[in-house]
Amino acid sequence: MGSINIPLLDFGGKGQPLHFAHANGYPPDCYVNLIKQLTLHYHVFSMLQRPLWPGTIPEEINDWYPLTDDFLHLLDEQHITSIIGIGHSMGGIVTLRAALHDPSRFKAIILIDPVLFPPYMILFWNLIKHLGLGYRFHPLVIGALRRRRQFDSIESLMRGYRRKPIFKYFDDNNLMTLVKGLLKPCVDGTFELQYSPEWEARIYVTGIWHDWDLWRDLPKLKIPLMIIRGSETNTFLASTARCVKRIHPSTRLETIERSTHLLPIEKPDEVSKILLSFLEEVL
Repeated sequence: MGSINIPLLDFGGKGQPLHFAHANGYPPDCYVNLIKQLTLHYHVFSMLQRPLWPGTIPEEINDWYPLTDDFLHLLDEQHITSIIGIGHSMGGIVTLRAALHDPSRFKAIILIDPVLFPPYMILFWNLIKHLGLGYRFHPLVIGALRRRRQFDSIESLMRGYRRKPIFKYFDDNNLMTLVKGLLKPCVDGTFELQYSPEWEARIYVTGIWHDWDLWRDLPKLKIPLMIIRGSETNTFLASTARCVKRIHPSTRLETIERSTHLLPIEKPDEVSKILLSFLEEVL
């Protein structure tokens, strides 16, 4: 990667360095209600993942390995040798793969509803990908590419989201935090999505298929690991949790009731309480 400087947000705080890796489609500012609680105990920073860099194009990746390379490159640039790693969804996989590649850099890792599927799903997605059908068959791609990009105001997006069933467990404060984190202002006074739908779709279709390495290497992981999942998630399934526990028995598994895949934004108080308790115990 040469001399590329990886962009990041430094949220401040005192204590040990803690990196938070955001999900596909959700910039770090979407998580500020959780991150504010983490900064009371740790120095929190968050890499802007490649879809949020200026000038990048979705076709430059064919799997998620470059995202982990970016993360490790960031740690080198910042001269950070030992951190706590927390990641949500895609960010959980970026964090896990980095810890499996170079565990000496991590004191503990916490994965929040990571995009980790059982081996049979990896096999199925390999078939879909090799047939060139990823954009047609991935259930989230069409919705991403049809997503509205421009908004007259923050409030207009807030009103639209308030009506969507997926946000039923969000209170108004957490939903507004999500909405503000998704948008950036335009010169004409309107707002647009920070995260392009094209990048969001590309992340969807390039994930999963190379994840054999995660299942192969997870039993070797020696650093403390916790996974937090939503009780109504469609991503880190209960069957996957059982597979993880079988091959890595020391993993701490927690489920938050009445929550979905978006639980760190949806339930920041509950998530922070669980992860801070875990970190206090293992560090």
